[in-house]
Amino acid sequence: MTPLPLDSVRVIDFTQVMLGPCCTQVLADYGAEVIKIEKEKIGDLSRWSLGSDPDGLNNPVFCSLNRNKKSVALDLKSQEARDQVLDLIDGADVVVSNFRPGVMERMGFGYDDLKARNPGIIFAVGTGFGLEGPNRHKGGQDILAQALTGLMMRKPDPALPTSIYSTPLCDYSAGMHLVQGILLALLQRHKTGEGQVVAVSLYNSMLALQMQEGATQMMRGKDLNWGAFPLTGVFETTDRAIVMVGAFKQNPLRDICEALEIDDLSKQERFADFDRQMENRAELQAIFRENFARNSSAYWLKRLEDVDILCAPVKTLAEALGDEQTLVNRMILEAGRTSAGPVRLIGSPIDMSAAPVTVRQAPPRLGEHNDEVLGPVVEPRRAGVA
Repeated sequence: MTPLPLDSVRVIDFTQVMLGPCCTQVLADYGAEVIKIEKEKIGDLSRWSLGSDPDGLNNPVFCSLNRNKKSVALDLKSQEARDQVLDLIDGADVVVSNFRPGVMERMGFGYDDLKARNPGIIFAVGTGFGLEGPNRHKGGQDILAQALTGLMMRKPDPALPTSIYSTPLCDYSAGMHLVQGILLALLQRHKTGEGQVVAVSLYNSMLALQMQEGATQMMRGKDLNWGAFPLTGVFETTDRAIVMVGAFKQNPLRDICEALEIDDLSKQERFADFDRQMENRAELQAIFRENFARNSSAYWLKRLEDVDILCAPVKTLAEALGDEQTLVNRMILEAGRTSAGPVRLIGSPIDMSAAPVTVRQAPPRLGEHNDEVLGPVVEPRRAGVA
């Protein structure tokens, strides 16, 4: 078999919930040996996300974030258990955690402690707010990051109530930034032989997500809101909602009007250019809503596509998971069966022709790999990427 990109990398994974586990799952998917250190009898907090589940502590939330990993359950209050973990770290390349700053240090697993034993170790940390600053010791959480970085205030219409974004985009974004940092550190260590600290936070990731909006605010003092553009919106038809993005054309309003079978509104002074369309957005959107309500989604989608206006039906997740494009893109992975049914997971969005993602290890039961990983003797090895 063709070696996977991270085949020679060993990761000691202290992470739980989402930010850290979605990071280490990417590393595991592409070949890293990820040893997940879990609290004895309790495990990763995401094992309890759904309360009572037919598969117990291997509920769908936990499974979605922990394939291709090994689980070791230990009581880290015990010196013997901490020594076992330190032995593992002696032969590791990366240690990943997403506790509040100071927790790893209190357990004896701080960077300085580990570097003294293993100079090449990469110490990757995900936090809520960063390793320094006034909020460093506060508990970080996805929804809090949405609120504190201005993201929650971003809405297509100021009249809409401020609300929570329902998918944890902060956790996922920070997790992917942590993957990037770890890979960069591995590349740098290949050149220097030295490890380092790699740190990301929910807070920084959400600011970075708004890089265009932030630059526009700081450089021009203006609010940039792609969802509030005058020719963009979600519109109800006779059977469901569709979304339309009137952009990337010289005169998209003219083409939208052609699709809607109405007079060309771009000829009117109040809608003659982008600035006037923004000034009169409410009126323009009301015209769109009135007309889209006259016919079905299929009818309007065809007409919009015929004039090259970007559009799509608004689907449920269940519909998207069953879509042919999802299957063609190999975005559904099977990870065996349990008494509750098949374990079906979202796959990797990274498509590498020479390193396709497969499930080599189903999401592990708590402590499933204690004997395999710890054994009677753990032989340390020199850290490094072969």
